[in-house]
Amino acid sequence: MSVVSFLTGESADAHGRTIEAVLQQDDEWLEKEHNYIQWLFPLLDESEQVHDAPVLSPEEVELLRQSDAALGNQQQAVERMMHFYTNNDHWLTTMDHNHLRITRILKSVQLLQSLVAAEAIYNRLMERVHQAGDPIDPKNIAFWTDVVGLSYESRF
Repeated sequence: MSVVSFLTGESADAHGRTIEAVLQQDDEWLEKEHNYIQWLFPLLDESEQVHDAPVLSPEEVELLRQSDAALGNQQQAVERMMHFYTNNDHWLTTMDHNHLRITRILKSVQLLQSLVAAEAIYNRLMERVHQAGDPIDPKNIAFWTDVVGLSYESRF
């Protein structure tokens, strides 16, 4: 069971869940469960939070970049997570574990899709943060802006 076959929809993750099953979970499940985001948005680095999470190899990165199925599924995951962040306010606070998730999402999308795709996610999230009165610690936002090479101040 590899992250490549998970993202292409060919197999389940280490917990027996298919990508379709994960994407159909409700917001409460997405908030409480902590071992799915690494499968939807894998990186070359080990997760500091989930020690059995997949870690991409350079070869896997290339396979995923060339897979329409994997990229399409990851884009569905982006839209599911954007729905989550649009419909919930609890993450719009100084510190929240979702801030780490957002950093991972941005990094993975940049790695597998493009900087333009990651920047589009960043812009959507920052619009939401700005509408909420900018409650997130600037140190956390700096992680996001570092991924996309932008500054928060220049966007609004």
